Order: sequence, then structure tokens, then C-alpha cells
Amino acid sequence: MKKNYYLLMVAFLTSFFGFSQAVLPTSYNFVTTTLPNGWTASSTLPTSAIAYYPSSGNLAPALKFDGTGDNLIINFASAPGNLTYDIAGNSFSGGTFLVEESANGSTWTTLHSFTSFVTDQAYSSITDVPSISTRFIRFNYSNKSTGNVGLDNVAIAVGAATPAQEINVKNGSITIVNNGTFNTSSGVSVMSPITFTIENLGTVSALTVSTVTISGTNASDYTIGSQPTTIAANSTGNLVINFTPGASGSRPGIITIPSNDADENPYVINIAGIGGGLATEPTVQPTNLVFSNVKSYRFNGSFTAASGVDGYVILRKKGSPITDVPVDGTVYMRGDAIGSSQVVSSGTATTFSPNNIVANTGYYFAVFSYNGTGVYRNYLTTTPLTANVTTLATMMPSGMYNGLSTSSSTFMTDLSALVNPHTSRFYSTYGSLMVSLFESRDTSNNQRVVTCVYSGENKVYTEPFDWSTQGFSREHSYCHNWMPSNPADSPERPEYSDFHHLFPTNQNDANAVRSNYPLGVVVTQTSSYLGSKFGLDANGNQVFEPRDEHKGDAARAIMYAAICYNGIDNLNWKLRNPISSSIAYGQDQAVLKQWHFQDPPSNWEISRNDFIDSIQHNRNPFIDSINYVCYVDFSQMTYKALGCSSSASLDEELMTNFAIYPVPSREVVYVQVNGTMINEYTIYDMQGRVVTSSSNFESKVLTIPTNSYKSGSYMITVTTPYGRVTKKMIID
Repeated sequence: MKKNYYLLMVAFLTSFFGFSQAVLPTSYNFVTTTLPNGWTASSTLPTSAIAYYPSSGNLAPALKFDGTGDNLIINFASAPGNLTYDIAGNSFSGGTFLVEESANGSTWTTLHSFTSFVTDQAYSSITDVPSISTRFIRFNYSNKSTGNVGLDNVAIAVGAATPAQEINVKNGSITIVNNGTFNTSSGVSVMSPITFTIENLGTVSALTVSTVTISGTNASDYTIGSQPTTIAANSTGNLVINFTPGASGSRPGIITIPSNDADENPYVINIAGIGGGLATEPTVQPTNLVFSNVKSYRFNGSFTAASGVDGYVILRKKGSPITDVPVDGTVYMRGDAIGSSQVVSSGTATTFSPNNIVANTGYYFAVFSYNGTGVYRNYLTTTPLTANVTTLATMMPSGMYNGLSTSSSTFMTDLSALVNPHTSRFYSTYGSLMVSLFESRDTSNNQRVVTCVYSGENKVYTEPFDWSTQGFSREHSYCHNWMPSNPADSPERPEYSDFHHLFPTNQNDANAVRSNYPLGVVVTQTSSYLGSKFGLDANGNQVFEPRDEHKGDAARAIMYAAICYNGIDNLNWKLRNPISSSIAYGQDQAVLKQWHFQDPPSNWEISRNDFIDSIQHNRNPFIDSINYVCYVDFSQMTYKALGCSSSASLDEELMTNFAIYPVPSREVVYVQVNGTMINEYTIYDMQGRVVTSSSNFESKVLTIPTNSYKSGSYMITVTTPYGRVTKKMIID
């Protein structure tokens, strides 16, 4: 039985469009870390990844396809027999998964098309019969709508007996497939020989090779140095082509090898020769760059191809037009930086779907044509194709909250009914849905990066993303142990897998430190990790404080979980107090509400809310309307009719969170309003005379020396964005 969970190494096709071939029969069950010879896998879109299912309903692991363009290709050297495989859909709906065959690796014919699966997550054993001339099989997620596809136990049997004679051509160890392309270069007027090995894979008769010819635009740059005429069974012969470029730039040619091979006569190799240092610079750029399916978190781009160019590099930049240009002789990968711009893609594709897209933001693009590969690549850097697009500010459905009234005594139950029930996703799919499709983003060297929301740590990785390998976890903002339904993971309940309150975090340095402790403002720090802190709050309770950028997000996630699941199975989702026998206090709702207003929803959080809505079909109402939190007492899960509109109510909340310590004070006094920014303070004696004051600053915790004060009582007034509050302090 398979036991281990391994990562799949994403393969890169060489510039020869060739790779070592599998010998039939060939099979693979995705248990080892290295694909067999002739097997390659790729992930073709920035938002997709290929990874192994650690548990798949079959004997784990199995190959997982989770994005449009994900594919597995098998190249083999002889006629195939039956193709067998196990296949399953995981929440698959509305898409197309193809099993295809090809004789040359470029023109594909469909063997089997899957647009649905009989039973979700249940594997079916399939047998397809490829053509005798087929040399490539491709499993291709050609169009993803919803869900993933699992593939396991793939096998290709030996076909009919190997023909009496069978041609194959290599350069070194690399097979050049029939009608494939070979890249080479030489100095202008400098002759460079190229040696091709012609193999006879047949086991009976000799391969007879007729006169090799060279044609094409620059055929005169190529001459035949030597060629074999007869190659015995299971033997080889060398074909030598001399390349002498007559000018600099691209010098293409076509080699035609006639033989008595039954199904590959003639064998054709396209030579992409380069004279001098660079390919010929393109003369035209593509045209008509347009955007479609524009959302707050995603959009698609497409353009009309330029004639006679090898490919395009696409750059993006947020907020302003692109002035950067690519450098000749450099091959860029997705995520690479060119000045202040980032590479979206580099290749022949005329469509793209960039990642790391947020709401209400303008994105600028520039597309440059190029010719050549590797160090010979030559870009047309003048007048690139440019265009820009602005994402939607929100995708909140119009009128969603029209029937909701904050003055109604049923406000809380009405709000709960808007967000629950919803479509529940599996906790295990958070990586493939949230990390791969939204939370991670491109970085240099074709890698990706995901951020720990608590600490701000940026974890760079090579796809696929794996939680244990990266040392990350899916953190429940509303802790699992806080849930009145705990254990909610056996069986898995919607509250356990709800993406609205799950976030990626560093497991050991952030998530494990937070543990089941409440979130709060750390006054006496005992540990920290980048932007996160752990220690004692003003009341001497141990709390975890995330970085400032996540405080509002975390607060809204916790309050969402409370309102979403409150009352389900007659359970009260009030903030637990005490949390446990070892944590004899609770989560302070005033902290959450203060953070909620101090750190309002960002464009990223709005986009995340919209994206989750697209797959979970519900929203976090506290992102859509920040004032809704005023009408909920999360400590009891009861309705607050006055909300935040009453100044007395707001003063009361400010006073509740106004802390002065130590009491009494000797040399220094600390003042804070539970993380609220303070920008002014005044200290009075008991006769109302001003002792000291300070303004025009911003601080969350005031440190005021008091060793010059006389012993006695004083009053201190602090000013916050939400009003003023006054309290007595005592100097010893």
C-alpha cells in the first residue's frame, strides 16, 4: 500500500522539444519522487498547480490536477497497446478533462473527454485504445470550472510488434521528435557541424535512408557533411549537418530524412539556426489587448498574435504605466522582476490570467514580441502593446442586505440567515482553492510566495504548495477549541472548514504560539516572531497580538464565525469566557471591535471576501458593512439596540478599555486604550490645574515619567479617533 506523500517536480520542456522516451510497457502509481523516463508534468497557468493527493479514495497518493492547463505527458518510442488509468473528480463540475494522443507532440486528438464523474471522489478504471502511430499521451485539464481531478495507476501496454524497421533521431541523448524543432547557433560565416544520431529501433530489417535534403528560408546555410544509407536493426548511424550562417540573426532550415519507415517517412526536423549573437529582432508587436471576466480578484487578458514572431513576454505593474523593457539575451520566467514591473508570462500564449489581484485597483500591462531562445532571444523593445484595467471595487450582490434592519430585534437572526447555510468546502481543499488560486502570488525564478497573516513572514516555494514541507498551517481565527461544537472535525463540520476564518500561518512560530489564547494588545512581551507578539496584556492575561495589517481581518473573521454559526443545533457561539481551565479568561470583544474600526477592510480583504463568496456562496457581512458589529454583543451573542450611534455607549466602551498601570505608580505610568491610537493627553491635578500635556503624536501605549510628580491622585484625559476618555491615576 502507498504510504508517503511526495511532491511532484514540475518539468520544463527543453528547447529541443524533446526528452528521453519511455520504453513500453510503462506505468506509474505516483509513489516515488521522480517521474519515469518519458513522463513530464507541467502547470501552465499562474493560478494553478500540480500536486499529489496525500489521500485520494484510491491507494494514496494520486496525481492532482487543480487548474486549467495542468497536464501530464507521456512520450514513448514504439507503438502502444491499451492505455489504462484510474480517474476521479473532486467537486468537479462544469469543466472538461481530456485524455489525448499525438504522433508528434504538437497535434492532439481526443481519446476520452470527461465533463462529469458518476460519483464524487470515487475512482473509475478506464481503458482507452490509442492509435498504433501514437507516440504521446496527454492527460489535460483543458478547462476548469469547479473542482479537481485525481489520476492514478496509469499504464501503457506494449502494442503490436515493433515494425521491421523504425526510425528515431537524437542529438546526444535528446530525441528530436518528427516535425520537432532543434536550436543551434554559429558565428557569421563560421561553419559548425551538428551530429544527429539516426536510430533503427526495429528488430528485424535494416532501415534504408534515402538522400537527406535541406530546404527552407536559409537552406543555403546548411550542407550535408555525411549521412548513413543503411542502418541495421537495433543499430545507429550518424547524420552530420554543417551550419554556416550567411548573416546574423535567425537562419531557419528544414531537414527532410526519407526512409523505408512505415509510418514516419519522411522524418522532418526544423532547425532554428542563429547567426551571431541574437535571433532576428521582430518587426511587429501584437495588437488588440483586451480584458474580460473582470472581477475584484481576477480577470483574463488576451491579444492578437503578431505575424512571424516566436513568442511574447508580458509585463504588469500596479498603479502606473510601464516604462521598463526586457533585455536581449535574457529568458524571463513568470514572477521575475524587470525594473518595477513583473513578468506575467513568457512564451507563445496570447492569453493570460495574472494572480495577486485585489479590488478597486488599476493594473497596467505591456506585451513585447521576441524571436529566439535562450541567450539568443531578441526583443522588440519599442512601442510595445499596452493597456490597463481597473478591478471591481466589490462584488457584493446588489440589494443583498436590503431586507436587513439594524433597528429590528431580529437583526442578529436575520444576519445569520444571510450567511448560513452555505456551500461547505473541505478543510483539505484550502490549499488548492485558497492558497493556489488567491493567497499566493508569483515571485522570481518561477516560484511563488505565500504570507503568514500573523507575522508577515513571506514563504517562497516551488509549486506545488505543501503545508508540512513549508511549515505552514490553516489557522482557525475562531479557535477550534473555542467552538461549542468541538470536536468539529470528526466528522468535519462546516464551521471547521469555513474559509472565511481560515488563514495561512507559520505553524511553529505563530500558530502554535497563539494556540487557544485570545487575541489582545501585548504590554509585557515574552516572545515575538516578526510582526506578531505574545505576552501579557494590561490586565496581566496572556494574549497573542498579530501584526497590525491583520488585526482587523482577524477580528472580522472571529465575529463572522460567531454570527454565522450562532444558534445552529441550539449552540451559543458567544466568545468563550473562560476559555479553559488553564486560560481562565476570555476573548475581549472590545479588542476585536477596536481593531475592526482601526484596520478597516483593505482591497485585499474585500477581494478575498468576493473570492470566497464565489466558491462558498456566502459573505462576511462585517467586511461589507463595518457598522453591523455595533449591534451585536459577542460576549453574549445578544442584540444591542443602541449600536454605536449612542455617544454614551461609545464612551462606555472607551472607558472599559482605558488602562493605567501600574497602580500606584512610582517612576513611570503606562496608558493605553486597548490598542487604539492616542494622539493627545493632558494630566490634571485634583484642583483641575494642568500638570503636563502633549499633542500631535500617535502612540498605542503612552509611557509617562512620573518621578517628578508629588504623591497623590491625578486625572488623565487621552484623545483617540473615537473620542476622549478620562480616568484617575495614583502616584506613590
